[in-house]
Amino acid sequence: MIPKTRRGSRWQLPTSPWIIIGSVGILLIVVVVLAAQNYSREKKYMSQILSEKGAVIVKAVEAGARTGMMGMMWGGQQIQTLIEETAQLPDVLYITVVNRDGHVLASSNREVIGTQVNPDPNENGSKPSEVIKGQLKNPDSQRQSFEVSKIFKPISNHDEGVHRRSMKMEPCDDWCWPQTKPGEEQIIRVGLDPKPFQEARKEDIRNTVIISGVLVLLGLAGFVSMFWMQSYRSTKRSLQDTSAIKDQVVTSLPVGLIATDKDGKLALSNSAAERITGINLAQALGKEPDSILPSNFCELKKLLDLGESVSEKEMECEFTLKKVVPVSISASKIINEEGEFVGRVFILRDLAEVRRLQDEIRRKEKLAAIGDLAAGVAHEIRNPLSSIKGIASYYKAKFADGSEDKEMAGVMIEETDRLNRVISELLEFARPSKLNLKLSDLNELLKHSARLIQQEATVKNIQIHLNLTPDAVEAEVDPDRLTQCFLNLYLNALQAMKNGGQLAIASATRVDGSVSIDIKDNGSGISTDDLSKIFDPYFTTKPKGTGLGLAIVHKIIEAHYGQIKARSIIGQGTVFSIILPLKTEK
Repeated sequence: MIPKTRRGSRWQLPTSPWIIIGSVGILLIVVVVLAAQNYSREKKYMSQILSEKGAVIVKAVEAGARTGMMGMMWGGQQIQTLIEETAQLPDVLYITVVNRDGHVLASSNREVIGTQVNPDPNENGSKPSEVIKGQLKNPDSQRQSFEVSKIFKPISNHDEGVHRRSMKMEPCDDWCWPQTKPGEEQIIRVGLDPKPFQEARKEDIRNTVIISGVLVLLGLAGFVSMFWMQSYRSTKRSLQDTSAIKDQVVTSLPVGLIATDKDGKLALSNSAAERITGINLAQALGKEPDSILPSNFCELKKLLDLGESVSEKEMECEFTLKKVVPVSISASKIINEEGEFVGRVFILRDLAEVRRLQDEIRRKEKLAAIGDLAAGVAHEIRNPLSSIKGIASYYKAKFADGSEDKEMAGVMIEETDRLNRVISELLEFARPSKLNLKLSDLNELLKHSARLIQQEATVKNIQIHLNLTPDAVEAEVDPDRLTQCFLNLYLNALQAMKNGGQLAIASATRVDGSVSIDIKDNGSGISTDDLSKIFDPYFTTKPKGTGLGLAIVHKIIEAHYGQIKARSIIGQGTVFSIILPLKTEK
């Protein structure tokens, strides 16, 4: 029975149960409507994502097939191999090529080649340039797929002949699929697995049901609790304050904290622990630690039970399949005032940054030692080199022009200069970079360095294009060292364009308060294997290169707290991208 309220009372309680029922009903309607909207939105997103992924795969297969037919005269077997390898991508169920009649010409599943499938009405009237909108299909009774298709028109006889003549190749009658006429339109179909999205939608439905039940219970509990609110208001406020303090303290800790109750189940964690482990510990509360945490971590519980102390114990923990973290762990039992065991607490500290700093210190110490050694070696080598060069120059002047002796003396001079250059670059790389920071306009540095190579570029028939920001881009940099970087990259680009070309230099400001610089050429390009090693010391693809130029560039950019990356395509060129902060840290 709901008690009557007194006139003037602070709490005016409802007198009709229909008010409670109506409020709960409205709450349920809101939840159901939101759930329906979310389900529809997720279905739309699934279709959009799968369509985009399918379109990318379809175009990749089309581009690979067309490129193979044009450049390497591929036949049906090569195209079949391309389809089978592409079908190995995650969530790809099948890739099939059919003609307009539904005859399977090629497929990632060789068993269906030569069979007949039903034509898709959506494919009628579509253009080769259009990707047909994906839709759910049932290719067999065992599974459902999301199919995306596109009209593919192979190279015709005329196109093949033109290409072959341009490539000076002998004609070949074999093309992709022998069951078709050359130049006839084909249809590439890609089936994607929608199961992950469908499972996610099912999970959302289950969560919605659970949330609805929880909301109903909470609603009822809220209305019922109004009758007792006045009596325990002060106690509740005290508990809230205590809980807020506890939560704030636990959340603000810079180290990870994981606590278990007396039954060994997870009872408490903070955001730092989730960041270190990569596990959503909030959703794992109430579970056994053994089910989500690595075994070496859980073994600490046994040590505590044996009475051993665990303090700053370092170990490698594989919290997830892709995340192995070096951590320092301290653990202890929690005993209440009555001496009863109530749980365990684990304190985690991420050692990844500590070890990175240690490695960086060791690396710098090695470089400093190498620098000292290189300086001593350079001093001992350069003096005799100067004498050798002087003697070689003397004899070169004495010998007659065109004689073998004069030529050998010239070679000695060139090799002496090269050795001096190697020593200079070694010193440059080994010694710590000492920057003379000045507020400089990066656009002016780019222009100045470009003018220094203009004459050499003109001789090699290379055009330089500057696409810089209209406004000045000022940053705290060492102008001399940065100019050295730009010149090194420019000269590498000129050497890559032996038959002339285009050198594009661009700058742009970024939203994060940094500036990006792109240096692009259309030269010979760099292979994928070499691209990963171009910044390594002493790696070079040049016959007379030292292998230190790009290593020095990387070191100077790194000293400015910047980043440098490279991307390249063989035969198309290379792009070096530099990102520099507008204000260098000190």
